[in-house]
Amino acid sequence: MKKITVAKGDGIGPEIMDATLKIIMAAGAQIELDEIEVGEKVYLAGNTSGIAQESWDIIRRNKVFLKAPITTPQGGGYKSLNVTTRKFLGLYSNVRPCMSMHPFVSTKHPEMDVVIVRENEEDLYAGIEHQQTDEVVQCLKLISRPGCEKIVRYAFEYAKQYGRKKVTCFTKDNIMKQTDGLFHKVFDEVASEYPEIENEHWIIDIGAAKMADRPEMFDVIVMPNLYGDVLSDIAAQIAGSVGLAGSANIGEECAMFEAIHGSAPRRAGQNLANPSGLLQGAILMLNHIGQTDVAEKVQNAWLRTIEDGVHTYDIYKEDNSKEKVGTKEFADAVIANLGQKPTILKPVSYAGAGAALKLPKYQRKTPAKKELVGVDIFVNYTGSNPDELAGMLQKIEKDCAAELSMITNRGIKVWPDGFEETFCTDHWRCRFKPVKGSSMTKALIVQILLQAEKLKIDTIKTENLYEFNGTAGYSLGQGQ
Repeated sequence: MKKITVAKGDGIGPEIMDATLKIIMAAGAQIELDEIEVGEKVYLAGNTSGIAQESWDIIRRNKVFLKAPITTPQGGGYKSLNVTTRKFLGLYSNVRPCMSMHPFVSTKHPEMDVVIVRENEEDLYAGIEHQQTDEVVQCLKLISRPGCEKIVRYAFEYAKQYGRKKVTCFTKDNIMKQTDGLFHKVFDEVASEYPEIENEHWIIDIGAAKMADRPEMFDVIVMPNLYGDVLSDIAAQIAGSVGLAGSANIGEECAMFEAIHGSAPRRAGQNLANPSGLLQGAILMLNHIGQTDVAEKVQNAWLRTIEDGVHTYDIYKEDNSKEKVGTKEFADAVIANLGQKPTILKPVSYAGAGAALKLPKYQRKTPAKKELVGVDIFVNYTGSNPDELAGMLQKIEKDCAAELSMITNRGIKVWPDGFEETFCTDHWRCRFKPVKGSSMTKALIVQILLQAEKLKIDTIKTENLYEFNGTAGYSLGQGQ
């Protein structure tokens, strides 16, 4: 018997959770429930995180969390509980299977069977943002080697355990050469350890277009956080419906399982909601805790119910469906089909799946030789003439062993040799390098900043420029 934490959530959450639990219990799930309150009521009681400390203690003790959708109130500084949970518990891997159920659920892609593996903790979802000038706001995109290695290795181990033949990586490293470039580099390194599994890389824009047009080209797709968030919803929708998809959030210690859709408060309490998304999350949970026989029984009964044309309103179509049912009636139909298998849709077999994937701990590499070679000084300047700004900054050179080498605006080089057609905001990146024969030091950076202050130049922030083993760890300006 495995004790799990359950949260019934908001909106349609309690209805679909009750239906889901009824199904998996009828199938013989060996679980004991520890229910907690999260979401709207907790937020409105004054807790901006949407969860009480004692609830965290229960989740961490049980290690497995089945969560229905919640409502995050608008405004008021409320934080997304999903993002908070993933980060606090180290749930680095988000797994979303997206499979077509043609011809019983309408889709343009009858052969689609894709699993999206999304990095879950970093990228732009670090949520580190700053307004730096009147006109410019910044969001930091953080990509780490440990984060890349863990998610890529998980994708390959998932493919290996579930008999998948190919893992594809999507990035935008033709533009973001440092961040997405690291993700792609680590993908290539890890892929070489799995010669039996085909691997490939696509730039995200053309890869997304291919997935939307010919999803049968793909098997497992691994991506950084933002791309994975967007494309997993697209994949679920083109497979048939976002309402049919569940997801697993896997960490080294804990795991959370959920539907990928929201709380749909307008449908609450009407016995209309489709419980399939949360049920799919629960099936992933059963596999995770080693109850694969129950997971297989539930999934096949669910497929048989879809195949029988017993559909909730969201997927009901007169040409594909036989009976429109409510939440409770759909659950009863699945229960009645326990022990049955679909005859047209492909039955599932989880016999080789086993329990949760156990990945090796990340091993930190030997540190590279790190050398400070320059500094980017970001400046708030309300003029529009880069040459004028350069003239002001070059006065710093008289008292410092550093020289201005470049100015960019929104990443585009505007000095030297900029174009007057380039539109400029009030936010400027000004790159200083040491003069020939000297070296860049942090003391020199402080000196540059002090001189800028004397000249009444409004500096916003700095970014040190490093080389690692002789390779630049910073981007050039666009146009350099």
